[in-house]
Amino acid sequence: MLVLRRVSFLLSSPSPRAPLAKPLLLLRPPQTLAPTARQLVAMAASVPSAGGAGTMSRDAFRAAVTNTLERRLFFVPSFKIYGGVAGLYDYGPPGCAVKANVLAFWRQHFVLEEGMLEVDCPCVTPEVVLKASGHVDKFTDLMVKDEKTGNCYRADHLLKDFCKDKLEKDHTLSPEMAEEYNRVLAILDDLTAEQLGAKIREYKIVAPDTKNSLSDPYPFNLMFQTSIGPSGLSPGYMRPETAQGIFVNFKDLYYYNGNKLPFAAAQIGQAFRNEISPRQGLLRVREFTLAEIEHFVDPEDKSHPKFGDVSDLEFWMFPREDQMAGRSATRLKLGNSISEGTVNNETLGYFIGRVYLFLTQLGIDKDRLRFRQHLPNEMAHYAADCWDAEIECSYGWIECVGIADRSAYDLRAHSVCIVRTL
Repeated sequence: MLVLRRVSFLLSSPSPRAPLAKPLLLLRPPQTLAPTARQLVAMAASVPSAGGAGTMSRDAFRAAVTNTLERRLFFVPSFKIYGGVAGLYDYGPPGCAVKANVLAFWRQHFVLEEGMLEVDCPCVTPEVVLKASGHVDKFTDLMVKDEKTGNCYRADHLLKDFCKDKLEKDHTLSPEMAEEYNRVLAILDDLTAEQLGAKIREYKIVAPDTKNSLSDPYPFNLMFQTSIGPSGLSPGYMRPETAQGIFVNFKDLYYYNGNKLPFAAAQIGQAFRNEISPRQGLLRVREFTLAEIEHFVDPEDKSHPKFGDVSDLEFWMFPREDQMAGRSATRLKLGNSISEGTVNNETLGYFIGRVYLFLTQLGIDKDRLRFRQHLPNEMAHYAADCWDAEIECSYGWIECVGIADRSAYDLRAHSVCIVRTL
């Protein structure tokens, strides 16, 4: 029997006879949002669809929406009176209301509905934790610098933007060069610093703002470093994800759950990434809110008792075989994707289905939502399978949710570090 566990300050759970929690009451947005919503809908109608005409380009639509949201105080650049800081934003009253509603619905849909164990862990994390998880050594992006101004850019983004721009806008492009650019895009995540640098030089890619030459790529760690306490002897970082707080508490959570698997732990909180070149508005920022779930399951039995609730869902999926063959996403029934081996196991498939329901009930257009499987060069070495929920917007297809079977990599990594089995 499922007993809903609600985490409170007393960490108490209701008895089996207690009624389940009622749905959370969502905040009512201010009445001033109505004209803003009507204005945004009117602007959206003017954007050309895939097969039709419109009066406004995607770029113009994005600029108009951003202008409207900033004027209505949904969000504004942080510290604006001092010139602002790239990648940092403040939410105003309507933005806070929208964010609170989304998080309340997420908690209702996942944490309460599934009886998950919610935790709240510190943002400041000791270095030893992130050393064990691999973040200190591997949480890096390759960066290049404008050799005259010192401005920094992500090397892979510059190469990707160059190739995409050539493929989309250069009508004189030969089939051979088009094939090469597509090949570079396919292997982009596998390129070393030396290979990235060679391509940047070969294609004569320059700094986008100044057209100055660029340095060779070199690794840059994306974590904000800090010192815990006044001595300077306890280094730490602002967490780049919330998951590690769950992993280091696994043993206590397992005990709290009656020493039984499966169980899931969830956390909502701030995460920090010192992005090299923040852009795309709220899509790439240096501080943001994450809502994460870690579901712990018996590795010998990855079935899910509630998979039947989502097995008949049909939506756009983009398996790796279709991507590698140059085909488009197709509509697949979730149950078939499991039986045919497209999705690795029922538990992973169940959460893909639950994420689909969450996003569509939130209002995401079903035809602008797809689940894309990671290509072999994207997969972490420890992952059994990984899918991203991607939403099409004016920037193209953007990853919004990652759903992965991480095996027991994190628990093993921490067990090795502390020399004690978790």
